Amino acid sequence: MPPINVNDIMTSPVFTIAMDDSVETIQRAFENNKFHHIIVNGDEGECVGVISDRDLLKNLSPFIGKFSERTADASCLKRRAHQIMTRSLVSVRPMTSLRAAARIMLDQRISCMPVVDSLNHCVGIITLRDVVRWTVGEMEMPGQSQQAA
Repeated sequence: MPPINVNDIMTSPVFTIAMDDSVETIQRAFENNKFHHIIVNGDEGECVGVISDRDLLKNLSPFIGKFSERTADASCLKRRAHQIMTRSLVSVRPMTSLRAAARIMLDQRISCMPVVDSLNHCVGIITLRDVVRWTVGEMEMPGQSQQAA
């Protein structure tokens, strides 16, 4: 069996937003889609950050939409992506081996990595869920060797 690379299992295309998109826009994107991470692009389309659904929850007031909502609660929706994103990105290239990518995610204690081209443009995303899905699929294949990531 040939080695498995990130581009063999990554999710592509990736939902991306601009640095100045509002938290309200980000909230709607998470509500309307079944993903857990959004890539933030800079002015030249380069990958500059990531926002997880957990990052969003940390930046939302629990009183939004409730009877007890205050002006300060609603104002959190006006914050911008660059104010809540994780800036210290760890990324990989499409031809990175799945084993190496999984090792990086474990060592860095991260749940996703943007997959970028030579211009740092996001061409995909790989998550721990993708790695687990691939691993389980390999384990369930009859007559195949049980290789891990």
